[in-house]
Amino acid sequence: MTAIAATDDIPVQRRSAWRRLIQRRGAAVGLVVVVAFVLLALFAPLIAPYDPTATNFLRVRKPPSLEHWMGTDEIGRDVMSRLIFGARASLQAGVISVMIAVLLGVPLGLLSGYAKGWVDSLMMRIVDALLACPFLILAIAMAAFLGPSLTNAMIAIGITTMPIFIRLVRGQVLAVTVEDYVEAARALGNPHLRIAVRHVLPNIVAPVLVQSTLAIAAAIIAESALSFLGLGQQPPAPSWGSMLNVARQFMSQAPWMSWWPGLAIVLVVLAFNLLGDGLRDALDPKET
Repeated sequence: MTAIAATDDIPVQRRSAWRRLIQRRGAAVGLVVVVAFVLLALFAPLIAPYDPTATNFLRVRKPPSLEHWMGTDEIGRDVMSRLIFGARASLQAGVISVMIAVLLGVPLGLLSGYAKGWVDSLMMRIVDALLACPFLILAIAMAAFLGPSLTNAMIAIGITTMPIFIRLVRGQVLAVTVEDYVEAARALGNPHLRIAVRHVLPNIVAPVLVQSTLAIAAAIIAESALSFLGLGQQPPAPSWGSMLNVARQFMSQAPWMSWWPGLAIVLVVLAFNLLGDGLRDALDPKET
């Protein structure tokens, strides 16, 4: 009966967390903006009015108009179409980079926190060395080493984000392993792997989820920076960072070329940060 009651409480807890999330205005706005950009990226071929790589030298650097709502760029490409397709690169880089970081960081953090001893000491010294380097500088160095491409940029961002998840998971595991239910599972003779996977891991999902949301925002900024430097998405494929790199050469003649990708980056990053803050509050067990 107790197990059934505990199982029945799970949907109630999820509904309660969802209700707390949408009740926070900032989190709700962030969620709407994130969903809107995800839909733009998914249905870009249907939404974009023009081919994002099609050039028209008769329409070079034209200001916003009814024909081109956001103007055209230096070789006559529609800025709005490139912005919509550029959302694919930025969101893809943000999500996949964080997935790489989570898939690598969570098992290593779980091992470090659960094993303790020399394993924990060695792993934490490596993590400290990685965290001593500025995140963006390390990502640029790794992307330059791997070679310029969106795939390599995602790998570089994911690996440089990984230490944050290792340290987060390790701290959560150290806190959870001293709880009574873990001690009881250990006293009953459960193997260490079973305890770690069945009893420890499910109880650290919430902070990992919150950190993942915030890490996506940082990964989008990193991808834009790498593309700006020519180490991310390669031309002629559109990317917000590469669009800004081209636009800086025409700030006086065609300022609209930099307005829209810059605004898109600000909106998406702000939305993910607002959503992450809302998730942190909604998943807090002390919230009522």
